[in-house]
Amino acid sequence: MPSSIGPRIREVSRPYYAEALPAHDIFHAKRVRDVSVQLAAQHSESIDRAVLTAAAWLHDIGRPLERLGEINDHGEWAANEATTLLAEEDVTPDQISAIEHCLRTHSIRSSSPTPTTLEAKLLFDADKLDAAGAVGLVRLACIVGERSGRAEDQYAVLDDAATLDGDRPDGPDIDLLREWARERLDALYTSPGRRLGESRWAFMEQFFAQFAHETGADTGT
Repeated sequence: MPSSIGPRIREVSRPYYAEALPAHDIFHAKRVRDVSVQLAAQHSESIDRAVLTAAAWLHDIGRPLERLGEINDHGEWAANEATTLLAEEDVTPDQISAIEHCLRTHSIRSSSPTPTTLEAKLLFDADKLDAAGAVGLVRLACIVGERSGRAEDQYAVLDDAATLDGDRPDGPDIDLLREWARERLDALYTSPGRRLGESRWAFMEQFFAQFAHETGADTGT
């Protein structure tokens, strides 16, 4: 599979993201592609960048269907869908198999298989890193909104419950974003991924401190 297949796979994937919400749209796929390539450049081992790039563009093509309840596992669905898509491109059977593995293993959910190839581990890390740092904070807040929309109720309060006297919300508060990000950073597989993750985490800690200051959570007012 020539490296030039990347732009073609991007265009093939684009229609699947037409109904995607912001947290899992094609811009998310692009960031995952960019970060996965960045991490790959820090590895001395041989990496099939064409496989990695194609997998990045395709990894969330099933998200809109999963959100609507039409499929249960967007990673598994994407892997099956990719078999047909890639067979029509200049992609070898071995590379299709490698991309399928990346797609099946990119999710953090407990039911997802463990990534075993370096390409799959890099995709997993790049995807999780998009939930950390400045962009990550915005994405996680978007996910709270998505879940609220599905439940037709407030999923979380993006404030600090400690700032409110009397009855407090039953649901999670701003700490949920910290927990989600930390969970993903603790799951990273590669050394370059962990280094970037800690850099992004340092920014998030500064953000949470500033958030507490602005809302009065650090003073109890």
